Amino acid sequence: MIVYRIAKRNRALDISGTGAAINPGRWNRQGTPVLYTSESREMALLENIVNLPPMIAPQWDILTLELPDAPLFELHIDDLPSNRYRFPAPTILSEIGQKWVDKGEALALKVPSSIIHTASNIILNCEHVDYDKVKILDHKAFYFDSRLKK
Repeated sequence: MIVYRIAKRNRALDISGTGAAINPGRWNRQGTPVLYTSESREMALLENIVNLPPMIAPQWDILTLELPDAPLFELHIDDLPSNRYRFPAPTILSEIGQKWVDKGEALALKVPSSIIHTASNIILNCEHVDYDKVKILDHKAFYFDSRLKK
């Protein structure tokens, strides 16, 4: 499986999950290293834009990652509470994510995007036994069109 990640240039190659462990997201608790990725470059961009302060033109890089043939756990919209897409994220989502990490059965968790409900993001468990098999296939500067910050 190929997934995409857009990150700040100075941290792009750090795929250890440390950033999410320090600043938890929708699907992880503080102290839990995961890596947030998306099925497409476009979703990776949208997931970053929604958190971008106005008038900031970021310097981002884009990574293309290859996941090994390892178990994937998928959550469907029907598996989640109706407020799943709200901001800030309901605490139940990080609890679901933590249970998935703690089980350690699947390298990746496929979840519906809170932005585009028909798209998905892929959360990687950085402590999974197969995580060392995740490969960076491509790394390059991401062109950020300044019209997007309006």
